[in-house]
Amino acid sequence: MTERRAWQRIALLTVPTVLLLGFASGWLSNSGYGNAWFDGLAKPGFMPPSWLFPVAWTILYILLGLALAMILAEPPSKRRKEALILFFAQMVLNYLWSPLFFAAHDIGLAKIVIFLMAGIAAAAAGQFYRLRPLAGLLMLPYLAWLIFAATLNSAIDSLNPGAGQSVLGL
Repeated sequence: MTERRAWQRIALLTVPTVLLLGFASGWLSNSGYGNAWFDGLAKPGFMPPSWLFPVAWTILYILLGLALAMILAEPPSKRRKEALILFFAQMVLNYLWSPLFFAAHDIGLAKIVIFLMAGIAAAAAGQFYRLRPLAGLLMLPYLAWLIFAATLNSAIDSLNPGAGQSVLGL
């Protein structure tokens, strides 16, 4: 019972932190519908309705915060350190994706970032699973969403040639 309480106390910090950083990234980059540039892009037929994105990301960020708390509660080890490095690396990419796509209008670079993010997230989930199986399983919905989001990013890129010119001049 002590171990359970330990990760739950940590989750009181990790869940809101993951949520707040995610929503700050989206808000600061004017992500989603309501962004004039994004609204003007052609979207694939499998584009979800606008309300689904905040619902999905809220659930996913909560799951990620819980998984992170479980791993932070584990005793220090080489595997734990590697798992945390992978987790935080993919989270940095996660928080960079919205500014790249929605603010910088760099669809191509965002596509590279999301594919890289998915690969690193899969490696993190594998390491999490080895340390604490439930923590790895909690990352599976996120991995599924990243695959869907990468497919969506790629489709938008294909449907809008030239619309992805970076405002950063890259």
